[in-house]
Amino acid sequence: MKPTNPVFTGIDTTVFETMSRLAMAHKAVNLGQGFPDVDGPEDIRQKAAQALVDGPNQYPPMLGLPELRQAVAAANKRFYDLDIDAGSEVIVTSGATEALADCIFALVSPGDEVVLIEPLYDCYLPLVRQAGGVPVRVRVTPPDWSLNEAALRDAFSEKTKAILINNPMNPTAKVFSDEELQLVADLCKEHDAYAICDEVYEHLVFDGAVHRPLMAFDGMRERTLRIGSAGKTFSLTGWKVGYITGPAPLIDPIAKAHQWVTFTTPPNLQKAVAFGLGKDDAYFEGLVRDLSEKRDRMARGLSDLGFSVLPCAATYFLTCDVSNLGLGATDVEVCETLVKRAGVAAVPVSAFYGSEAPTGFIRFCFCKRDAVIDEALMRLRTFLTAAQTESA
Repeated sequence: MKPTNPVFTGIDTTVFETMSRLAMAHKAVNLGQGFPDVDGPEDIRQKAAQALVDGPNQYPPMLGLPELRQAVAAANKRFYDLDIDAGSEVIVTSGATEALADCIFALVSPGDEVVLIEPLYDCYLPLVRQAGGVPVRVRVTPPDWSLNEAALRDAFSEKTKAILINNPMNPTAKVFSDEELQLVADLCKEHDAYAICDEVYEHLVFDGAVHRPLMAFDGMRERTLRIGSAGKTFSLTGWKVGYITGPAPLIDPIAKAHQWVTFTTPPNLQKAVAFGLGKDDAYFEGLVRDLSEKRDRMARGLSDLGFSVLPCAATYFLTCDVSNLGLGATDVEVCETLVKRAGVAAVPVSAFYGSEAPTGFIRFCFCKRDAVIDEALMRLRTFLTAAQTESA
């Protein structure tokens, strides 16, 4: 038999799916995969349901329903004072992962270098490689996740076509500082590179901080693509509705990639998301408040159990240093121990690195009901108490 595509042949199953399968097998509380355990606002879901009944349910425009594209443009103005033309500068996609694929396939040619900041979301590498791009990785490491200026400068060259940056960042829960973003902007301008910005956690930023898109920096409007996600903003991850905002000359080839990937997205979901993006400030403020409380609830509980909890400025995730707990030689072993013996699933942070990863850190997802968080903490306490007794 002829070989299949080497980019995907033999590739590991995503760590999220692996840990979710283990969680099901061991009836564990799943704090590994990043999805809420309750559905998003009922009024948004009602809009989707009614639009499904009312129709039409045929192909909507390839670029997305005008009302959703207008809502995306309006949200950019409302939250970031970005003037976006809904007709030529917005595309609706079937999720942010499709948006990433469209951007990469449209911009990256074989041999082009793409700067990636690791730890990174696991689809980045295979998408860049499938486009024929050459990944150039720059790492940030715990506990402070700071971006090294010299390393980033060294990553850029005349071959650099783009940088793909995730801000706010999964899995680190880092919000890049204005100084770090300015450095990225300066390097993009210096090397005539594009910026593909995965900003799906834009509305999940805590402690009074405000997300600042790279697109808003001087000179970046014409070279930046900004990706958003209704799944993260409205706790409706199964809907897979994303959107790309960017300059018309870049949106045009991206639209050509989009037409051969999914072509379009369910019209009833688009109508509902358009409604959601117009919700008042109370919704967005409430989302942040609710998640902040969950973050603090889990952080307090984990700290009480001896986990060293790293700061969390955004997203759904808490990272913990587990190197001194004696639960395994690596983060993978620790996660396997916790899911099998404690009945709690987490994710090893090393899974988000390409090689030579730090191995003493694991990630918990806190966008769960309080009762689920408390159950997980109780299971961890029971297990750790028993483990200490056994070793005494």
